[in-house]
Order: sequence, then C-alpha cells, then structure tokens
Amino acid sequence: MKIIIVGASGTMGKYLTEAFQEEHEIITVNTNSGAIPTDITDVAAIEKMYREAGAFDALICTAGPTFVGPWSRLTDQEFRKGIEGKLMGQVNLVLIGQHYINPKGSFTLITGALTKEPQRHFANASAANGAVEAFVRAAAIELENGIRINAVSPTVIENSPQYFPFFPGEIPTTMKALEAGFRKSLFGAGTGQVIVP
Repeated sequence: MKIIIVGASGTMGKYLTEAFQEEHEIITVNTNSGAIPTDITDVAAIEKMYREAGAFDALICTAGPTFVGPWSRLTDQEFRKGIEGKLMGQVNLVLIGQHYINPKGSFTLITGALTKEPQRHFANASAANGAVEAFVRAAAIELENGIRINAVSPTVIENSPQYFPFFPGEIPTTMKALEAGFRKSLFGAGTGQVIVP
C-alpha cells in the first residue's frame, strides 16, 4: 500500500511512519522537510504535493497547527491559525486528494478529545477539531469510488509530556493505542467514523 503521511516529522507522524514503513511504501510530508515538503495552508502546495506523489492508496494527516495560549490573547488573527491550519488544511487534503487517490482508498484525519472535553488555552483547537469531525461525517456520504474517510481522536499522547499539565486527570493515549486507531481507519471497513484510541 502507498501511504502519504502528512506531519511525518511530528511526534505522532514519526511513530506512525516507523510503524508502517516496513509493510508499506511511505511518502513523508512536512512543512519544510520530508520526501515532499508541503505547507497544508497553501492550496497550490497541496496540489503540487499530490502531483509529485502520484496515485496513492491512503493518506494519514497528523498535522494541524492551532493557536495554543491564554484566552486573553485569542484574537481573530490567532483564531484563524486553527481555521487555516487544522481545519482547512485537512479539508483541502481531502478535496484535492480525492482526484488522486486510488479507488477504495482512505483518508484519516486528526482531531482530539478537546472536541468534547475542552481545556484552558485550547479553544482554537476545540473548535477546529469539532469542524473536522463534522466534515468527516459529511464527506463520508459523498466521496465516490469506495473512498473512505475517518478521524482519529486521541487525548494528550504519552510521548508529549510537555502537554500533560494542560490535561489534568487525563490518562494519556499510549502510542500503541494511537497506532491501533490509525490501523483501524486504514485497514478496516468503516467510514465517517471518529475513532477514539
């Protein structure tokens, strides 16, 4: 299987790349590095990425920049970071990617527990997550050629301890559980699902 991993240099992306690369052909995509450097906030860059990658079987996105910080600093400009990054970046990966993906392929996007359990400093991520999940459910009933789409929605992950203080009382999602969530999306039959690892 030929899998594009967007956000391959991040904590989740690195782990998933290592987990899948022995069994599958992996194309790594990051903003400034990887096999095909791509800024997902730029529609032309996404189109160029797909042209370079060619036909593929699955796309995983673990990227999605948002504003993280105190409510007092949340402005229109800061809020747009999550809209342009985590929401529209992922939406455009699907809208453009549907013309390049092989029949019966799959898209797996990233959201998070903040959708339903907001925490201080993450209002932007909560809103973007919720919108991505609604998009996944809607896209699932319209994508053609047997193409599936799901989202994986972890809480704070165990390999990101710097975020633990922001998630009091949360049991971190293990990397193995995270991998299992992505495997369910990639290799299972479900579509329009929000998978909680």
